[in-house]
Amino acid sequence: MFATYQPGTSLLHRIPAGAKILLVCVLIVAVTVLVRQPWHLLPAMGLTVVLYLIGRIPARAAWDQVRPVLPMLVAILVLQWIVADLDTALRVSGSLLVAVTIAGLVALTTRVSDMLDAVTRAAGPLRYVGASPDRIALVLVLTIRAIPLLARQLRQVTEARKARGLGMSIRALVVPTVLGALTTADQLGDALAARGYDD
Repeated sequence: MFATYQPGTSLLHRIPAGAKILLVCVLIVAVTVLVRQPWHLLPAMGLTVVLYLIGRIPARAAWDQVRPVLPMLVAILVLQWIVADLDTALRVSGSLLVAVTIAGLVALTTRVSDMLDAVTRAAGPLRYVGASPDRIALVLVLTIRAIPLLARQLRQVTEARKARGLGMSIRALVVPTVLGALTTADQLGDALAARGYDD
């Protein structure tokens, strides 16, 4: 979910936010469970393309969902190829690609406020066991915001190493990215604590 909401009147735009979130969860679970061979990904990828066409999403906005995660997907592909085999590597990285693009489609066709309202309503019954639906919605907001932040951190690390003429390895990519993410999380925690969300 790396791009902002794209206003529109397509069928996907008109589907309620709660239904879209539920459907995307079902699709991601289905891909995870049903994909046993790399070619099993073809129907899922084809469905994803069709859904983007139904949503009338511009090609540039669709590409923006994929581009930030490509370095990580390539790293996962190589790592899985090393520790397992090529079929497993293609299946795992391909499933992640489908999951990212489907989740991105929901972000492109659904206002964040609508998603938050849907999550708050769905979490309403948890109020009776001591959970706060508003806090759950806040976690969703932070998660949505964290994804592009992490992608930007990953891109900055990659560009910095290229500018210095340094080689690239999984450790050289992951360690600075994780450290940057932890620093951002620490700053966010301080900001939330200052606003009374530390309990």
